[in-house]
Amino acid sequence: MRVNGPKRTVGGGGVSLGTMVFEFATPGIGRIAAAAGAEFVVYDMEHTGWSIETVRQLMATTRAADLVPLVRVPATEYHLLARPLDVGAMGLMVPMVESVAQAETIVRSAKYPPAGRRGAAFSVAHDDYLGGDIVEKMTSANEETLLLAQIETAAGVDAAVGIAALEGIDVLWIGHFDLSASLGVPGQFGHPDYLRAVDRVLEACARHGKTPGIMAADVETSQACLKQGFRMVAYGGDLWLYGRALKEGLDALRT
Repeated sequence: MRVNGPKRTVGGGGVSLGTMVFEFATPGIGRIAAAAGAEFVVYDMEHTGWSIETVRQLMATTRAADLVPLVRVPATEYHLLARPLDVGAMGLMVPMVESVAQAETIVRSAKYPPAGRRGAAFSVAHDDYLGGDIVEKMTSANEETLLLAQIETAAGVDAAVGIAALEGIDVLWIGHFDLSASLGVPGQFGHPDYLRAVDRVLEACARHGKTPGIMAADVETSQACLKQGFRMVAYGGDLWLYGRALKEGLDALRT
């Protein structure tokens, strides 16, 4: 199985930088991100409506660019977790994680026995259609698959310590818009309630040696997140980066 560079980096206490993709399901998007220096790309299935066939193509083209593709699934359901892994995802981001039991379901669904109950299929997309020892493949897949639990509700914050303590969960990822909305302060990222919630997640990660992650829209916010202690940061998303760059260029031409 392939080595998961971002997982190795953050697992060793380092920082990994990437981006998210919501709109441009093109053969070149992974290569473009890789050429820009991204270490991972999170392809979103939660809000895009993309099918598994679309994700399958994105996994193939991104893996060909030697870039680590991750998939944000729509919900904590076995078939929604296992299928992206089978078609080549090297990790999963799971939204609205609110309990240890839910986190355990994520781990069971994404890991092969004895760590979980992921269904076995080999010499397919996830292992690059290669032969080899099945036990070695299962062990390697369990070690290299990156699991990100999104903490984006008040209930998730309350359960953060237990989720962080669970073996198999690698990253607690703040869903900042949903979290602020759940706390009753939508979009108010300087509000004391939101800041306290983020601190609690950071503390849970520090206590159990897990990585805090977040998406940030711009360079200044990304830098602030890194200073705050986040060690896995997705810099923007494809549609917003494109829209902002296009507007800046057109505005400059018009002036």
